[in-house]
Amino acid sequence: MNVTEKSSEGLSRTFEIVFPADDLQARLDAKIEEIRPEVRLKGFRPGKVPASHIRKMFGESIMGDMLNELVPETTQKTLDEKNIRPANQPDIKVTSEAQDVLAGKADFSFEISLEVMPEFEPADPSKLKVERPVAEVEDAEVDEALNKLAEENREFSAKKGGKNAKAEEGDVVVIDFVGKLDGEPFEGGAAEDARVAIGDGAFIPGFEEQLVGAKPGEERVLKVTFPEQYQAAHLAGKEAEFDVTVKSVEAPGEAVVNEELAKRLGLDDLDGLKDALKKRFEQEHAQQSRMKVKRALLDQLDAEHTFDLPPQMVDAEFDNIWREVQHAIEHDHLEEEDKGKSEDELKEEYRGIAERRVRLGLVLAELGRRNNVDVTQEELSRAINQEAVRYPGQERQVVEFYQKNPQAIAQLRAPIYEEKVVDYILELADVSEVTVSKEALYADEDEAPAPAKKKAPAKKKAAPKKAAAKKDDDKPAAKKAAPKKKAPAKKAADKDEAKAPAKKAEAKKPAAKKAAPKKKAAAKKDA
Repeated sequence: MNVTEKSSEGLSRTFEIVFPADDLQARLDAKIEEIRPEVRLKGFRPGKVPASHIRKMFGESIMGDMLNELVPETTQKTLDEKNIRPANQPDIKVTSEAQDVLAGKADFSFEISLEVMPEFEPADPSKLKVERPVAEVEDAEVDEALNKLAEENREFSAKKGGKNAKAEEGDVVVIDFVGKLDGEPFEGGAAEDARVAIGDGAFIPGFEEQLVGAKPGEERVLKVTFPEQYQAAHLAGKEAEFDVTVKSVEAPGEAVVNEELAKRLGLDDLDGLKDALKKRFEQEHAQQSRMKVKRALLDQLDAEHTFDLPPQMVDAEFDNIWREVQHAIEHDHLEEEDKGKSEDELKEEYRGIAERRVRLGLVLAELGRRNNVDVTQEELSRAINQEAVRYPGQERQVVEFYQKNPQAIAQLRAPIYEEKVVDYILELADVSEVTVSKEALYADEDEAPAPAKKKAPAKKKAAPKKAAAKKDDDKPAAKKAAPKKKAPAKKAADKDEAKAPAKKAEAKKPAAKKAAPKKKAAAKKDA
């Protein structure tokens, strides 16, 4: 086997590997002798078929199988011997004529093209300085939450005035209704004893508003238009009428913070409710504090490193982000700040985000690799179990899904690995706590910070002479560990990747009721 480096430009490498025809024929002879005792052909005793006859009958097929084994085997051997850490799956191109090779008339040659991981010296975690903002939970914050709970949990009772009581905003109207399209009832458009809280916005536009002034026993016809993006496609954008019978009108009681409120919420007393709220806010503040210090750390790591990025890795990251941007554009979820930008401007901005994501991912992966940070099987199992409980009744299928899908496991592993590396860095870094107000802690910082001034490129380190090429599981780690970035107002793009089983279907809601609003899954810039 002869290996020749044909090109080396930036992080791109191309190697040519040639197997002489004589070597291939020797391998073929050895293979035939290996299988000969097992060959059974009519006219020959078992195991006594001449090698020449086997070659004549099956030579090309055996050679083809040998070559299929040789390509990945020699590719990995080449990478190992040359201490190459691939940044992507090598592209294989056979350059010899297949029939001539199979017939033993030509050498077998193929090219390996790939991008290699950049060599760089990561920043010393002990020399990094970051601030961790922290905020105390104020009594006023707990009191505000208590008042809101009291407001949300007010008891409703028949409104004064009896049959003459008129519904107004804030009241609950108990109704029966039947929805009709072109005068005909449609499936899912009817309900009995439906409780409509006027002003909550839980029903489609115009439905609640037309119940203002309704009295018990009154019948009304509500004329509405279903939203264009309504979850039931056959109703989206359609005009409909709802025949409504008002059964009662209920008014809310006074919002009172007392022991009874705590008991209605499952707590022993009011002090217990206050303690529960305070603990919840402390957890939320801690999570926000962690997010802020992590952002500061990643900003600093980004500023500390300048090195070439594998183009294919950046392209793949950009493609993922751009799919989300396009999805946001199509569904009118793009943030205001992006709506006035041209496609070229958006692409330039998001390619910068992709580059930052890849760069930070490579830095975190390298720091983790050098310091033996890894994700344990126990941690992965815990993550799988956490995913499984999100799908009641399908837990077993979820676990089996992850057991059979290495790519899905890698997606679970990535955020765990990232957090462990960040934890490792923060343990060594100079982290100082700064007390701030709650408003400052939750202040929405500029999501696309101006690029920090980067240091001059560090000297590239020579590759260790005996460093083994990374296993497939490690190669994408730099990219997988890459922190997510926020692309303004982007809904999560539809992925082509394998997905876990769908969640158990929810009980059907009356067609007049809106689907629960979905949260936007924005691709973060703040990594």
